[in-house]
Amino acid sequence: MKKYGTFLIVFILASYSFIGQAQPGKGQTTPAGKGSRKAAVTLKRISAGEINPAAKNSFAVDFPNTPAIKWERSAYFDEVVFSKDGKQYRGFYDPDGTLVGTTTVVSFSDLPASAQKEIQKKYKDYTIGKVIFYDDNQASSTDMYLYGQQFEDQDNYFVEAVKGTKKIILQATPEGEVLFFTDF
Repeated sequence: MKKYGTFLIVFILASYSFIGQAQPGKGQTTPAGKGSRKAAVTLKRISAGEINPAAKNSFAVDFPNTPAIKWERSAYFDEVVFSKDGKQYRGFYDPDGTLVGTTTVVSFSDLPASAQKEIQKKYKDYTIGKVIFYDDNQASSTDMYLYGQQFEDQDNYFVEAVKGTKKIILQATPEGEVLFFTDF
């Protein structure tokens, strides 16, 4: 009986130790984006040259019967411009040819009402410019890069605002939270 009790205590202590190690702490990364959908992957520069054939093949699968208007290679992605349902989109494919996400220009009125209200209040001296909606491909773990900044990709709006010579980008979540993103 003593052996069984000792074994049980050791087992419980080992379990607590294991559970404690599994919890994210300082210096550990929690999954990026919404909930625990994926772990963030740091961007890797790609060399100049031809568009990755895997990206073109993925595009054909991701957006069947949708012709590509233009392909470009940026520092981190193979990018495709295409039209769908009367809107123009830009798709971003990582070096493996996996869709990271798409962007499209939307209007300020497409932002959540609470985000519109906050921007109009806090940035009332700014002129609102282009608004971009970034739609994340949740199956991809690659982070996104917009306006010279890498971010954990998740669906977000990006609002360009200008006041004199000062130009800024605001990030608005679909839930209506507004954050300063960067100067541009």
